[in-house]
Amino acid sequence: MDKQSVLKEYFGYDSFRPGQEALIDAILAGRDVMAVMPTGAGKSLCYQIPAILLDGLTVVISPLISLMKDQVSSLREAGVGAAYLNSSLEGAEYGEVLRGLALRTYRILYIAPERLLREDLLEQIGDTPIPLVVVDEAHCVSQWGHDFRPSYRRIAEFIRGLPSRPCVAACTATATAKVKEDIQSLLALEDPLSPVTSFDRQNLYFGIEKPKRKSEALLAFIEKHPQQSGIVYCSTRKNVEEVWELLGSYRLAVTRYHAGLDDSERHENQDDFIYDRKTIMVATNAFGMGINKSNVSFVIHYNMPKNIESYYQEVGRAGRDGEPAECILFYSGQDVRINTYLINNQNDDEDERDEEQVAHNLELLRQMTFYATGSDCLRSRLLAYFGEQSPNYCGNCSNCKTVFESIDGTLEAQKIISCVYRLKERGRSFGKMMIIDILRGSKTNKITSQGLDTLSTYGIMADATTHRIRSIMDYLISQGYLRVGTGDYPVVELTPRFREITVEKKTLTIMLPKVDPQKDSGEGSVDRFLEGRQRPGSFVVTKTFEKTKSAGTPVDTSPVDEILLTKLKDLRRELAQAGKVPAYIVFSDASLRDMCRKQPATKAAFLEVSGVGEVKMEKYGDAFTKLIGEYRGKEE
Repeated sequence: MDKQSVLKEYFGYDSFRPGQEALIDAILAGRDVMAVMPTGAGKSLCYQIPAILLDGLTVVISPLISLMKDQVSSLREAGVGAAYLNSSLEGAEYGEVLRGLALRTYRILYIAPERLLREDLLEQIGDTPIPLVVVDEAHCVSQWGHDFRPSYRRIAEFIRGLPSRPCVAACTATATAKVKEDIQSLLALEDPLSPVTSFDRQNLYFGIEKPKRKSEALLAFIEKHPQQSGIVYCSTRKNVEEVWELLGSYRLAVTRYHAGLDDSERHENQDDFIYDRKTIMVATNAFGMGINKSNVSFVIHYNMPKNIESYYQEVGRAGRDGEPAECILFYSGQDVRINTYLINNQNDDEDERDEEQVAHNLELLRQMTFYATGSDCLRSRLLAYFGEQSPNYCGNCSNCKTVFESIDGTLEAQKIISCVYRLKERGRSFGKMMIIDILRGSKTNKITSQGLDTLSTYGIMADATTHRIRSIMDYLISQGYLRVGTGDYPVVELTPRFREITVEKKTLTIMLPKVDPQKDSGEGSVDRFLEGRQRPGSFVVTKTFEKTKSAGTPVDTSPVDEILLTKLKDLRRELAQAGKVPAYIVFSDASLRDMCRKQPATKAAFLEVSGVGEVKMEKYGDAFTKLIGEYRGKEE
């Protein structure tokens, strides 16, 4: 069996998503990897497929009991031997896992980092070889990440203590350049392959709202999304309680989650949400890591998070099945003040106050605030934060839908390209901000000392704002007329396509944000902060949506027969209840929609549905094809 047949037989997909195959090949070749992939991009398949193919037991280190349960349930449904060891296991369950380890029943074992240095762990695993160790949520190893966990510092010691060094795969959904450096160093990764898949989740709508009364805005949103599953994040336990009571007073199917509840209630509430007994979860950021619920249609941030990493990970819990989903942030200045207070007072003992950490966290909050208050395309700002180039107009965020205008950018594009060309004639190249300074006629010493004020393009865009020039330059880069070099400093370079604008006189119509020229202050400092955030040596794999059954991507977004879809969901719920698993473990909403479009009448045809592998075909094929056949018969 090879990787392609495993993908099809166990997981029901015909092709890999961008970045997955390279990571799988590296792991199978014994090379360490660092997979930085957004939530829903298919990180788990990158180690689950090798685990099925490799001889021995793959150990997955995760801090989350909920993730372990979810992943193991999904793997068992797909026909893969998997188990977990954590504090939630009772005596009989614990003994069953130990027996399975002794009999080499499992291909994958999930464990918490706190268990790594227990003396009996390796005894429990026995002499089964460990070819692969996976560190999930790898950003937890770094104090500069948004979720630092000291227990993660034990992982490298655990790996060193194994009889032979395994391949190590570090996986995370979000990581800045600084965090990635920490991951590689603290986990002692050896020459890791480090692809960074696009952070762009095209099925997610990003919105910023500034309501006078957040409670009224929340109720209005939920009224427009009846019966849909969603998460409402609040910054404090008090806010969770208030919002939970508010929604409950309107008899909505709502539950809550925060650290102030006892363990049993948290687990019960989480299960109510996962099993669709309650459609809305109101929670602090303590909820959500490891939750693979695929049918979350919206994530609302009732309060602004402290940083973009946390925000992007939390909104990533929406639309995991590829279906359209909404991510709305309710912004108020009070959120900034509260977060600033919390950061400055994170340690009551001033002797232990880490000033560098406080300054770092305040800078992250500044970036989050700029995202929430700026007029740029929200998607573009998010991607730029993680070092990814993107168009400055996505058409699927609140800013693009309200504050953008179409302009003829041909002449300005010619001026920008001409400046890069003139610099090249002198054997020089610079980053975006230096080019902008030249075009605007800056009189800084950095410009005049190098004679750049003698360029023919010096000052030819003196009347344009920094914001406007940067937006047009970003567009030229995203469309391939210019590019950013991959060396130690990200300089702007020409591509062969630049002649389409300067020689062929191609007309460029560009979507730009409407801005007040008098309010362009501060942009330069932000751009300089964002420039160069891509770590040298990594590469970006551009996300594309293909109309194939690629792992985890939507097959189609065209309308479906809603009556048939409802019947399929009812059948899925019955099968899930009988199997005591969440409904999305049986099939995702995306798979059900694909069934509606293809309406398979045989098991062979059922295999062509996205997400249907051999095991699920044998287990569920008869039930679903029978329902579809009966429905088609009634229609005819």
